[in-house]
Amino acid sequence: MNRPNLSYADSVIPDSAYSNARSRHELEAHFVSDDSMPPLHGDLYEQIDQLEAIDVDELVKLLADDNNVTTLREPVSLADFFEGLAQLATMGVVEVTDIVEAIHREVILRPLGRFNEGNVNNWQRGITGRIYGTIRHIMLMVGNNLASVLRIYKRAIDQKSSRPLPDSLKKLVNIINGVMGDHLVNNDNALAVPMVLYDRDGNLQRETLSGRVAILCHGLCMSHLSWQAQEENSLGDAISLSQPDTTVLYLDYNTGRRISRSGRKFSQLLQELVDNNPNISQIDLVGHSMGGLVSRSALFYGEQERLDWIKRVGNLITLGSPHHGAVLERIGNYVQDIIAKLPFAGSLAKLGDMRSAGIIDLRHGSIRDADWNSLEGRNVLPQDFRHPARLPSGIKTYFVASALIETHYESKVTDLLGDSLVSVASALGEDDAEHALFVPDGRKAIFYGVNHMNLIHSRRVREQVVEWLLDNGRSDYAGRTRIYSYPRSLDVAV
Repeated sequence: MNRPNLSYADSVIPDSAYSNARSRHELEAHFVSDDSMPPLHGDLYEQIDQLEAIDVDELVKLLADDNNVTTLREPVSLADFFEGLAQLATMGVVEVTDIVEAIHREVILRPLGRFNEGNVNNWQRGITGRIYGTIRHIMLMVGNNLASVLRIYKRAIDQKSSRPLPDSLKKLVNIINGVMGDHLVNNDNALAVPMVLYDRDGNLQRETLSGRVAILCHGLCMSHLSWQAQEENSLGDAISLSQPDTTVLYLDYNTGRRISRSGRKFSQLLQELVDNNPNISQIDLVGHSMGGLVSRSALFYGEQERLDWIKRVGNLITLGSPHHGAVLERIGNYVQDIIAKLPFAGSLAKLGDMRSAGIIDLRHGSIRDADWNSLEGRNVLPQDFRHPARLPSGIKTYFVASALIETHYESKVTDLLGDSLVSVASALGEDDAEHALFVPDGRKAIFYGVNHMNLIHSRRVREQVVEWLLDNGRSDYAGRTRIYSYPRSLDVAV
C-alpha cells in the first residue's frame, strides 16, 4: 500500500480546500486518497462521540444525598489527594500538548511566511491540528471519567473514615496550590486547599475562644505546618510561653488564588470567628511573605465593609512581605515578555502563563480586586496604576525585612538583593512614594544574615516579634530609630 508523502507545509489546509469541500469526508480526501490509507474519521470519531454521550457525573449525582446539604469544606483528605492527582495528571498532559502544538505550529508556519491569523486558524482544521485536538479531547475525557470514578468511591465509603493527609503530603499539596492554586479552583479539583484555622496541636479550630488571639499566616507554597521549627521553640510556642493567656492559631489557605480573594475570605473567616466567640478581646495578625499581604487585604476589606472583627485587631506584624512587589516575579515577567518576542520561542512564553494568579499578584504587591478585575487574562495593573491600600488607623503595625549579607552596607545592591526574594525597601513599604505605608521607623526592623524562608525560624526575629506583642503598642515608637539586628558572632556595635 502506497502512502503519499505529506510535508509539514501540507499539514495546513489551503483556503481553497474549504471553499470546495462540502463535508468532513471531502476535507480528509484532500490529503488522503481512498486507495492509500484509511480515512481519519472512521471508528475514531464514532468512539469519541460515544464517549461524549456518557455522562459519568450523573452517576455521581445519583449517589449524592437527596437533601444536598451544604457543609463547610474540610481539609484535603487522602481520598481527595488521589482524586485530585488523577485530574491534575491529565490537565498536565493537556497543557503540555498545547505548548508542543504551539511550538510545532510556529516552527512550520514562520519559515513559510504563513505565521498569521488566517493560517493559524486554518491549522486547527488541518490534519496536524486535528490530531492535537483529538489528543486533548481523549485525555480530558479519560481524566474526567477517572476523577468521577474516584468521587463515586469516596462517596461510597463512610466520610468519617476518610484518612487525613500525612504531613509530608500536606506540604506537597500546599506547594501545588501555590504554583497552580487558581487553576485547581477553576477546575473544581479536590486538591484545592480551603481556608481554615488550626490550633497549636494541628487540629481544626473548633474550641470556644476568649481573651487574646494571635493568628500566624504562612507565605507562598507553604502551609500551617511551616511554622513548626526543627527545634521545639517555634514562633507559636514562643508566643504561648511568653503570653500564656494568648491562644495561637494558624491560618491555612490556597496561596495560588488572587491575594485579594484570599483577603476577602480571611476577613469573612475572622468575622465568623468573632461571631462564634464573642469573648475574644483582641486579635493579633502575624504574616510571613504573602501572608502579610493577605492580612493587609483582609484588613482593607474588613474596614471597607465595616465588619466588627477589625475593631478587635491590636497588632499587625509582617515578616518579609513584598508590600511593593517581589523582585523575582518582576524578573520572571520580564523574561517571559522577552521570550514571547523571539522567533520560534514565543510559544514558550505560555509556560509563564501557567504560574498561579497569586504569584502574579506578588509582582507589585497587589491586594485589591481593582488591581486585576478589569483586565483580560491573568494579569495585574502596572506599578504606577495599582490602587492604594492604606493601613487601617488604630492598628499598631510592624514591618520586618531581612538581608542575606551579615553586615550593614549602604548600597543599592544590598537593598535590591534583600533576603533573595524581597528587597528591604519593599518589605518596609518604602520604595514607592505614592503607595508608601507610613509606619514609624521605631516599628521597623532589618535582620542581617537571614534569608527569606528563615524569617519564620530565626531566633532573633522570634525574640523581636515576642517583644512587640508583649509591649502591645504601649511604648512610643515615634522618636525611635529602626532596629538593625546582626548575628551575635559578628559582635557588631549598633
